Amino acid sequence: MKHLYFLIFVILFFQSCSTKNHDLPYLGRHEYSETDTIFHTIKSFSFYDQDSSLITNEIFDNKIYVTDFFFTTCPSICPTMKVQMLRIYEAYKENPNVLLLSHTIDPAHDNVEVLHDYATRLGVSSKKWHFVTGIKDSIYNMAHNSYYIGARENEKAPGGYEHSGAFIIVDGKRRIRGVYDGTKPESVDQLIEDLKKLLAETNE
Repeated sequence: MKHLYFLIFVILFFQSCSTKNHDLPYLGRHEYSETDTIFHTIKSFSFYDQDSSLITNEIFDNKIYVTDFFFTTCPSICPTMKVQMLRIYEAYKENPNVLLLSHTIDPAHDNVEVLHDYATRLGVSSKKWHFVTGIKDSIYNMAHNSYYIGARENEKAPGGYEHSGAFIIVDGKRRIRGVYDGTKPESVDQLIEDLKKLLAETNE
C-alpha cells in the first residue's frame, strides 16, 4: 500500500503547477475551467488535542502548518519522525505563522491524556504543536482523501499499524504545497527551507 501512495504523490507532483518560479507547487487533484484552476484543499476536520481543545481547520486559517500521522507506541519509524519534527518545531517555534499538527492513527490507545503526556515529555507548546485524536474512521479518511497518504491497521506491521512517514506542508488556504520524507534529515532540511519560501510568498 505504501508504494501505491508514493506513486500517487509522484503523479500529483508532476501534475502540480506554480504561478511563479520561486513559489512552491500546488499538489493534489485539481479541477480546471476555461478561466481558472481549482486546487485540491484539505477537507474540514474536527479533532481534540492534548489539552482537550477542539481543533478544526479554522485554527490554521491564514497560517502554514506541517502535518503527519503517527502513534505513540510505534516501534518503527515514529521515533525518527519525532526527532525530525522537533527540528521543524525548534526552527519555527518563535514564528506564529507556522504550526504543527500530528494525528494519531491509534485513537483507542492515544486518548487526550496519553497525548498530553507524550507532548509534555517532548517539552513542546500545545499552542504551536497539536497532537490530535478522534474517531478512527475520520482520521483515516483525512489521511487517505485529504493528504493522500497511507494509514491503516495491520496486525503484521510493527505495533499493529502501518502509515506513511510523510511530512506535508499545507498553506493558509488549505492547499498542499510540499511533501517530504520525515525519516530522512536531508528531506526535512528541504522542508525547513521551503517553509521560508512559502512564508515569503504569503507576505508578498
